[in-house]
Amino acid sequence: MSDGHSPGTPASEADRRFFAKPWVFVRGVPALKFLPPEGPPEIAFAGRSNVGKSSLINALLGQKGLARTSNTPGRTQELNFFVPDGYGDPAAGLPPIALVDMPGYGYAKAPKAQVDAWTALVFDYLRGRASLKRVFLLIDARHGIKANDEEVMALLDKAAVSYQIVLTKTDKIKPPAVEALVAATLERIRRRPAAFPELVATSSEKGGGIDELRVAVLRLAE
Repeated sequence: MSDGHSPGTPASEADRRFFAKPWVFVRGVPALKFLPPEGPPEIAFAGRSNVGKSSLINALLGQKGLARTSNTPGRTQELNFFVPDGYGDPAAGLPPIALVDMPGYGYAKAPKAQVDAWTALVFDYLRGRASLKRVFLLIDARHGIKANDEEVMALLDKAAVSYQIVLTKTDKIKPPAVEALVAATLERIRRRPAAFPELVATSSEKGGGIDELRVAVLRLAE
């Protein structure tokens, strides 16, 4: 399935080869002092708990189970960094790009102190990280934008960090519903100052939109 709403060149063989290389989990960051040195462009992924973030990152990188390796108990409130294999050691030099898996939000049973800690860590990272090029904000196509998504968009607007909506699980609804959701979502973000005016509709299960997302990621890294 092609989303038809992420204009630009289709994924080339070079794009596919880049993401076909092995990627590795290099660091979980529970506090700002543990952040790796700034250098390569960073692309972050954010979304509500169970929006399908791990599945999307695994599909993007073509590696089953990679993102889930960082979702063990104790790491759920960390910023998790992934880079192409061969760059995990500082002696190897800086990787060409780093993907950052941000902790899921909106988990109903999370205590307030945990939510506050997540908000502080994320906001401090967002507003102080010059190498962060964009946040891909994942929205479950079955539910659309929820109140806590709006709160995160307001946080991103306040931090003046570019973010782009990525619809997940589009295979779970009918194509006409996807089209309607795309139009409604674009209208909803139209006046938001930091929102990128295009979105990508994806299905990790069917592979829809993954090539378009790869193109968007690599263009940000150039």
